[in-house]
Amino acid sequence: MLNRRILRLAIPNIVTNITIPLLAMVDLGLMGHLGSVKYVGAVALGGMIFSFIFWAFGFLRMGTSGFTAQAYGQRNFAEAGNILIRSMIFAIGGGLFLILMQWPLSWAAFNLVNSSTSVESLAHQYFNIRIYAAPATLFIYAIIGWFIGMQNARLPMILAISVNLLNVLLSLLFIKVLGMGSNGVAWANVISQYGGLLLGLFLLSFYLPKLRKYVNFTEAINRKAFIRFFHVNKDIFIRTLCLIFTLSFFTTQSANTNDTILAVNTLLFQFFYFFSYFVDGFAYAAEALAGRYIGAGDKAMLKKVIRRLFIWGGTIALSFTLIFLVGGSLILRLLTNDPVTITAAQPFMFWVVMVPGITFAAFIWDGIYVGATASKAMRKSMVVSTTLIFLPAYYLFEPVLGNNGLWLAMMLFMGARGVLLSVMAKKAIVLNV
Repeated sequence: MLNRRILRLAIPNIVTNITIPLLAMVDLGLMGHLGSVKYVGAVALGGMIFSFIFWAFGFLRMGTSGFTAQAYGQRNFAEAGNILIRSMIFAIGGGLFLILMQWPLSWAAFNLVNSSTSVESLAHQYFNIRIYAAPATLFIYAIIGWFIGMQNARLPMILAISVNLLNVLLSLLFIKVLGMGSNGVAWANVISQYGGLLLGLFLLSFYLPKLRKYVNFTEAINRKAFIRFFHVNKDIFIRTLCLIFTLSFFTTQSANTNDTILAVNTLLFQFFYFFSYFVDGFAYAAEALAGRYIGAGDKAMLKKVIRRLFIWGGTIALSFTLIFLVGGSLILRLLTNDPVTITAAQPFMFWVVMVPGITFAAFIWDGIYVGATASKAMRKSMVVSTTLIFLPAYYLFEPVLGNNGLWLAMMLFMGARGVLLSVMAKKAIVLNV
């Protein structure tokens, strides 16, 4: 029964995760047939900037999920509705803030990344169009987080697939039929996000008859509740910024070595992302179920679900370890046919095999901590892992081991997160597991 409940939450989220890179592949594929690499560069650069911006705002989905799951566990549907209203207000405010800040954001982003004049010009146009999707994107984050907290992963899957499918169809229309180039990709994203917002509101309408009799708007905008919501999201935001910094530092130092190492590390990191699409599904299940049983005050079920989640996480990690061990070279050849890059990557393939076993605990604990709204501990563990583990390890080992030193620092960082979250769980999780 519990396994079925976990899988009912995990599998739709895995499907949702897989659709995200497919959209990027379609967009880049369309750009690649326009006869100039500048279009590919513009969409890649603009897309990377928005990935970082919206990734930083991922706290909205996670915070909403944790609070809602706890309210669901308490059977407090009034508070669940109030959380939805707070999240929507936060999303609209955050989206409008990003639009108002588009010029300093654009200036900072394009000064940090070097590119040719033609690529940067097109990327600027892409940025100035796509920024107007921000309120809708954050609104969708709030809706998805709320659905997950309400133990429903099926509707977020429908929402994500619908948005991505509409995005693909509009990209084909704008590029193949109307010849709009990289701006067509940006407009497709904006329109599909607002389409997703409307679909999200439609899906929410099935809950409204039940929620309407419970929700109190005055209570929803209660100052103390908003402050608590803000503090949890602030901690998750800082945690996410540390993660973005670490991954960006990894890429920057790869680029500073040489173009070959940059290509090798970028390709090898795709193994990590591929694994994350699957294990992250169980992290989403952890958010929903941990929050539910913490809200219900059910210590026995919380312990049971944590054990079961780690069994699933460990099984996924072992499976991917074997896949990468046996088929790693084949996967690498599917990612690139450049013999120089393939040869250069071989000495570092063993790091890829180590990734699942070292990282899965951090994924599962992240989900549990989100469900527990134990954001302060999440922030502390990430700050310590970044500043006291990753950076010292890089500066100690990279001069001696080269690129192996960079990978060692990354593995220590990922492993430290899992260890620290495990150690802190006794005090951080409300029911003192």
